Amino acid sequence: MAIDWYNEFVNLNYTPAQDELICLFYFEPAAGISKKEAVGRIASESSTGTWTTLFTMPPRMKKLQATAFSIEGNFVKIAYPLSLWEEGNAVQLLSGIAGNIFGMKAIKNLRLIDVALPQSYLRNFKGPHFGIDGIRKMMNVSDRPLTGAVPKPKIGFSAREHAKVGYETWMGGFDFVKDDENLTSTSFNRFEDRVKFLTPMRDRAEHETGDKKSAFINITAETDLMKKRADILADYGWNYAMIDVVVSGTASVMTMRDYCSDLGLAIHAHRAMHATFDRDKKHGITMQFLAKIMRLIGVSQIHTGTAVGKLTGSKKESMILADVLREKKTKAVDTMLLEQEWGRIKTAFPVSSGGLHPGLVPDVLDIYGNELVLLVSGGIHGHPKGTRAGAKATMQAIEAWNEGISLDEKAKKSKELKEALEKWGYYKPK
Repeated sequence: MAIDWYNEFVNLNYTPAQDELICLFYFEPAAGISKKEAVGRIASESSTGTWTTLFTMPPRMKKLQATAFSIEGNFVKIAYPLSLWEEGNAVQLLSGIAGNIFGMKAIKNLRLIDVALPQSYLRNFKGPHFGIDGIRKMMNVSDRPLTGAVPKPKIGFSAREHAKVGYETWMGGFDFVKDDENLTSTSFNRFEDRVKFLTPMRDRAEHETGDKKSAFINITAETDLMKKRADILADYGWNYAMIDVVVSGTASVMTMRDYCSDLGLAIHAHRAMHATFDRDKKHGITMQFLAKIMRLIGVSQIHTGTAVGKLTGSKKESMILADVLREKKTKAVDTMLLEQEWGRIKTAFPVSSGGLHPGLVPDVLDIYGNELVLLVSGGIHGHPKGTRAGAKATMQAIEAWNEGISLDEKAKKSKELKEALEKWGYYKPK
């Protein structure tokens, strides 16, 4: 008599139905476990199975079983019937395909690489409220990256000091001032004070430059408090809210997507804590999967790395993340990405940040092109002539890339860029 039924979840001749969700996993079986049994356990635990055969089970439940249908080396594709998943509930999806399966003793390593979502599943999600085109229209910027900076040091300024640095950032030509991920409402910089002091500085910068200015002000907290903070932002005429989406949780982000949309606020998604589960190439989930889920539930943009700055992530990974967020149809990349038709789900901006300065701007734009939010923080505040000059140097570097000339050539007539290059050159932080 069979004790377990894992093999019933494997069928290498199976052809997935059009409305099934397809997951791509990397896996390593534990000692003494075959690949077939390992993938059977993954499919079983993430759908209808359990550790042993059952005395009785309704025949209809067979149709709810996930099926491992392709094994290539240590990569497996598993198909999941649509009926397994509650409509519009990304939290429940994560509980299945990114849940208990990561704790099974029979699996030494397991990594969820990507999921292909059928239109029948996508149609229950709203996606980003604005899309890239909507954000560009909001900010009246059409032919270059959107730009922003965090006042540095990343935390420690008073609300009034923060606003003064923000003003200099805007006056240097940047579109946004950004809170860092760990700045919410501290004793030395309360959220309400930061909003109160930033608002007149924004208005002044808009009046003096004639350009639209905004900020990514961090509302991250318990969900009801985030709603109150979003209300404050709307009352002061802001068009963005920032959320640390990983630590806040998928459910709260789904709630805040609708709440912010009703207030006319776009969501800037910071990915703080992501590397705890996506940095290990053999176990956890990937950043491209996280980016896909965040686009699905409706953020306007999310951090995706630089490949040339201080944080981990290769050029190929950055380009894949950009495709996940920006394309109407994401093309498959072998062992890294599944094809995805996005249907009516709008686009979102990738955000490049972490250890950038004017000398690295062309490298980042070579990867992303103009369709991104470019954050250069320490690389403007550390400029020999200060924040405003640093922002100007960065804008000059963007102009050089758009003009198709080198930074050295541009610097001949751009003193701020020349001074930045004299300090940093083309240094890549580690």
